[in-house]
Amino acid sequence: MKIEQIELYNLSIPFIFPFKFSNGELLQHTCLIVAVKSEGEKGWGECPTFDNPYYTYETISTASHILKDFLIPKVIGKKINRPQEIRDLLAPIRGHNMAKSALDCAIYDLFAKFENVSLRQYLGGVKDKIKVGVSVSLEGDINQLLDKVESYVNEGYQRVKLKISPHWNLQPLQEVRKKYPDLLLMADANSAFTLDDVALFQAMDELNLTMIEQPLAYDDLLGHSTLQRQINTPICLDESINSLHDTKLAIALKSAEVINLKVSRVGGITNAIEIHDLCEKAGIKLWCGGMLESGIGRATNLHLASLRNFVYPADISATNRYFLEDITQPTVYLNSEDSTINVPTNSGIGVEVNKNLLLKYSHYRQVFR
Repeated sequence: MKIEQIELYNLSIPFIFPFKFSNGELLQHTCLIVAVKSEGEKGWGECPTFDNPYYTYETISTASHILKDFLIPKVIGKKINRPQEIRDLLAPIRGHNMAKSALDCAIYDLFAKFENVSLRQYLGGVKDKIKVGVSVSLEGDINQLLDKVESYVNEGYQRVKLKISPHWNLQPLQEVRKKYPDLLLMADANSAFTLDDVALFQAMDELNLTMIEQPLAYDDLLGHSTLQRQINTPICLDESINSLHDTKLAIALKSAEVINLKVSRVGGITNAIEIHDLCEKAGIKLWCGGMLESGIGRATNLHLASLRNFVYPADISATNRYFLEDITQPTVYLNSEDSTINVPTNSGIGVEVNKNLLLKYSHYRQVFR
């Protein structure tokens, strides 16, 4: 396969409701979309990073720069025999995993389309439906929080993740647990706490949480190891896991019992599969995280989550949870009877990009040949 053309789009898709977390508030989904063309077919990938460097050092601006000036020139015109070769082509550029992932995922989409199979089949996935949950942003008002959780439970979601912060933590978890004693409930701290907060997390042991996600700093694997030894609730690492090397360190230090694996954060599908396989051997359970993606990234996540060791419900909510309009068809919807979403069955990532909506929400489009 020869990479003949690459299109790069910069998008902003408005959210239905603002999404609040410990580092700020999001009003829209900003992302870069990559379309890789070969032999009359296109593969699609998404770089879902933010405007500001809060979750990762990458931003829309830096990712656009790295893609245009370094990554795309590395692959344009190249002949590729296996999608795994993309990682090697991009290896000389250090870091910038989200930018790399957009190209990597687009190439995987292309190869699955050439084989006329779904990406799930191409990757060897074993599930055709993915159990999913919903992430609830910081509310600041208990009644509003309970109303929002109730609306999601009524829609059929069976797992709820609450964002927490130093000013919004134990009480909201207690109130939700009181109202829903059997709900799969977890907390996501987005690195907002320190080891000085051990007593707070020990108090959370009483709430039967599925896990506490990323309580400490993104680069503090040793601190997470110390905290995990002092609490019963499983720790889940998110921002700490950017590579296979990070995963090996976390396993060696016993920093967590669970990992939230995000394909964009680890640099693409090739790396994600290696981390998946390592965790399976080590007994570390996985779930597939989301970055508020459009239908392109959302579909890719569903296929990845079909792999065997993704055992917890994924952060892949239905499209109408976030957007009035998405850029793909069909839209992703929830099977309310069992809190699952179907993995697309068409070839590749299995969704079609609506070019009119793609252009409607694009700030710019650039073509590389």
